[in-house]
Amino acid sequence: MNYLYFLYIEFLTKHNVPQIIGDITFYCIPITIIFIVLLLVVLALVLAERKLLGWFTQRKGPNRVGFWGILQTLADALKLLCKENITPSSADRFLFNLAPILMFTPALVVLGLIPYSSEFMFVNFQTNVLIYIIFAGFPILSILIGGWASNNKYSLFGGMRNVSQVLAYELPIAFSLLGVITLASSMNLGKITLAQSTQYGVLGWFWMPCIIGFIVMFISILAELNRCPFDLPEAESELICGYNTEYSGMRFALFYLGEYSLLFANALFLSVLFLGGYLSPFGKYISTVFFGGQIGEILLYFEQVFWLILKSFFIIFVVIWIRAVFPRMASFDLLKFSWAFLLPISILNLLLMVLLKYFMGGVYA
Repeated sequence: MNYLYFLYIEFLTKHNVPQIIGDITFYCIPITIIFIVLLLVVLALVLAERKLLGWFTQRKGPNRVGFWGILQTLADALKLLCKENITPSSADRFLFNLAPILMFTPALVVLGLIPYSSEFMFVNFQTNVLIYIIFAGFPILSILIGGWASNNKYSLFGGMRNVSQVLAYELPIAFSLLGVITLASSMNLGKITLAQSTQYGVLGWFWMPCIIGFIVMFISILAELNRCPFDLPEAESELICGYNTEYSGMRFALFYLGEYSLLFANALFLSVLFLGGYLSPFGKYISTVFFGGQIGEILLYFEQVFWLILKSFFIIFVVIWIRAVFPRMASFDLLKFSWAFLLPISILNLLLMVLLKYFMGGVYA
């Protein structure tokens, strides 16, 4: 972010603003942008999912509040803000209130680890892949705490189902991730993106050699997000909405917000690992072809963000499509599918990536 920093300081200097103000505000801007964008994206995702599900199942979807129903999610948010937060008398109040916070907060952290462009990378550690996996797993703890603290057997069953499900699908994710790390020779998301930079564009991304790992990781992330057909922890037809049965008002909204925030974050994560991240699918950026000078450099960053967001929205579209098509799996079948099928396939994928890297002389590009 050095280039953006100097550009920002130069802009403030031209308007007679002291540099110390720029040093203080520069690092607040990305956090503010991420938070605002996250709220807007979640509102858009909820509406998009309802509209797409209505389209897939030949129903109308939201169409009453605002033009084309676009204000429906705002109305729902206002309803949840106005509803009373009820705490069961026998619940553990501290843990009961802590669980929704642990569900939403990690989403803000993991979004800061994503390289949105070649310069806009808020947190850039050499091992930020591991940091992402750690924080992306915090909602598991949140769901378990929420189910336990509610002092409700149905909520506890939902929480325990989630733990068994995530434990089953965590290993396939790890082995698929190791395949990408092997190809890129790095655990830094920025370097993983740059390792996919070739003149062949989309054909040089990791989804080509690592197609098995891509599919396995996509399925496993669906299970971690409790998305259909792996939504057993929140199977309302079986468990009275599962782990969040006793939650209402804004605390329920935080669970809901955390789920869609992590859906967006994981779509970005998959885009970086397998679909080239912010790289152009044509091998060259349109802004550098049609524009030059400083204007072209500035437009380049916006174009990189555009490609990343477009790829993540494509993944989210497929996730919603799957929800409309596939029925919910039984609990035993869900666990058996991971341990007996996805885990061996992910190990085989890792072996193939190691062999590919070896026969290409340790370089994939």
